[in-house]
Amino acid sequence: MVDISIETETQTTQRLRGVIAAAEFDVHEGVWCFRETPLANPPQLSPRTLAVVRDADSWSALVPFADADGADVEKFGLFSFHFPAGMDNSGFVGWLANHLKRALGTGVFVVCGSNRDRGGIYDYWGCPVELLAAVEREIETLRSIES
Repeated sequence: MVDISIETETQTTQRLRGVIAAAEFDVHEGVWCFRETPLANPPQLSPRTLAVVRDADSWSALVPFADADGADVEKFGLFSFHFPAGMDNSGFVGWLANHLKRALGTGVFVVCGSNRDRGGIYDYWGCPVELLAAVEREIETLRSIES
């Protein structure tokens, strides 16, 4: 169990700089997209399916882009974080999303999961594929800043 403290904005920034430096950071190869299917037809899972979510009308699977997906499908670059066990990463998604919006002008999407054997919560992040290299540089800069 992680104790989550109440802190000032400065304290939060300092803590989350430590979190991003300690996290396992991976940039995933390829171009990714959301492939939609009707609610009555759930997507086929494969080892390359990273996430599946649904709303009241359809399924949405985060998968590698294929030409068959069409030109009108949004294309994303992906990166992920696995956090060390016991580290307070509360507020991380909002903090980093806000930083990337201010620094690069881009929005992101985040899909979270849990793997207790690798520390617990992990995040997959998507950004416009054209901005992935700039996002990676910005994250590496944040990871190298002393907290």
